[in-house]
Amino acid sequence: MRVGLIGCGAIAHKHAQAYQNIGFRLAAVTDAVDHVGREFASQYGVQFVKSFEEVCRHPEVDFIDVCTFPDFRLEPLEIAAHAGKHVQVQKPIATNLETARSMVRCARDAGVLLNVVSQHRFDDSIRFLAKAIPAGRLGRILQADAYVKWHRSAGYYSRPIKGSWATEGGGALINQAIHQLDMLLYLIGRVKEVFGYWQLGALHRIESEDVISALIRYANGATGVIQASTAFWPGYPEHIEIHGTKGTAIVTGDKLTTWDVDSDSGEPPPLAKETMSGASDPMAIPLTPFERQFQDFGDAIRAKRKPLSSGEEGYRALQLVVSVYQSCRQERKVVLDDDAI
Repeated sequence: MRVGLIGCGAIAHKHAQAYQNIGFRLAAVTDAVDHVGREFASQYGVQFVKSFEEVCRHPEVDFIDVCTFPDFRLEPLEIAAHAGKHVQVQKPIATNLETARSMVRCARDAGVLLNVVSQHRFDDSIRFLAKAIPAGRLGRILQADAYVKWHRSAGYYSRPIKGSWATEGGGALINQAIHQLDMLLYLIGRVKEVFGYWQLGALHRIESEDVISALIRYANGATGVIQASTAFWPGYPEHIEIHGTKGTAIVTGDKLTTWDVDSDSGEPPPLAKETMSGASDPMAIPLTPFERQFQDFGDAIRAKRKPLSSGEEGYRALQLVVSVYQSCRQERKVVLDDDAI
């Protein structure tokens, strides 16, 4: 697979390293800041081009990888789709549902695939649970929670665009905890209702939330709690807790750390003690899940099937975030639409 990359910030380096490891070739890169893009291109031995339009139309590119801030998604997608290129975007899919909906429909109408980077779906822990839960090993799910109690320094938010509504779409929930929300949706299913409270700029000088809590009710009747923050020093590994009528599973960081199930049988759980987490360092995350997701996207392109984390899946994760934000603003319960995209 040949990749054209737009945006050469910190996460782009993770992508480039993952591509090298799985044998995908970066064919062209660009960045809005010229010297940043040129330095990136030099580091990875790839062609630098001056505009994202050139990357989207590049003749030696199979898919476009958009690693920009989430307010810049639809423009490259439209050009790439018109050129018959598949598209992958960093999470979140967009900053608002209207744009996300347009992205999904644009890709669908053009007959190209849209992939949203949600690499934790490819952790060994989540892969195991994605089989074990439908098989009934935890019984009927009663409660499923996500806790992301992280810390980010004042320097992290030093640029005005960080934590802004216009550029990033919000704060801790949409930028940090959206991975855990995506995993809850993937493992437990659609959320029906939410009620949330937030603290805007509780610690940091940002306009959005750095502390937020929400109660959720899933469509299957289970309930849950979401807590997300970038204000809790020194930062603690994120975890997901899933409680069923037969037992409990807890994922800490990227690993399954608890599997307490009554009279369990079947594939042994991949229990581990040492975990990796971006609790205080955004780049302290493993490469393997990225490699697996990129391989899945390449396989989806070749097989002409949907990737595991498609545009529709990215839309659902954003819908949950936006609904929690709406609840916080209006101080009321919000019922999520089960709309077809």
